[in-house]
Amino acid sequence: MRKLVLFLHSSLDGYVEGPNGEMDIGWVSYDADLEKHAKEILSTADTVIWGRGTYQMMHSYWPSVPSDPSASEHELNHAEWIERTAKIVFSTTLENVEWNNSRLVKEGIEDEINKLKQQPGKDMVILGSPRLAHQLMQLDLIDEYKITVSPVLIGKGLPLFQDLKEKIDLQLIENKTFDSGAIGLVYRR
Repeated sequence: MRKLVLFLHSSLDGYVEGPNGEMDIGWVSYDADLEKHAKEILSTADTVIWGRGTYQMMHSYWPSVPSDPSASEHELNHAEWIERTAKIVFSTTLENVEWNNSRLVKEGIEDEINKLKQQPGKDMVILGSPRLAHQLMQLDLIDEYKITVSPVLIGKGLPLFQDLKEKIDLQLIENKTFDSGAIGLVYRR
């Protein structure tokens, strides 16, 4: 059975976005060490799960990276990976999705995730999309939490965890400390 994995960056005080919204993540301690960690996480997945906002943000950026002469090797590799990866977008407001290998799901989030888990393949990763992640946490559908914690306090923004209805017991299966002082945590249900 496939796993649904949440991969998010958090501040030490537990925020996944700063007070200015979904693009307010400049505080993430991203360096070559964290790039390598992200690549390892994504290498276990063949499907990305997104909400509307993250899909639109990613679609507005990544398809243009291969033609950008200033793109780094990491950016080029990620652009190639994301282009060939299946992308499932959950949105009640979008009418269609146009990116290669993308599919729109407008309703039945719980049923759809459970069907996807039964299909053959690698892991599915919620890459960003913290609001969608909150819904999936409330439905108790996330199998692993892969969180990087940056050594910064931002004071306010969108919290990593929100409106959980019940306690979710987790087991720490991995932790790493990066050169930047960030920490990578992997918890399994």
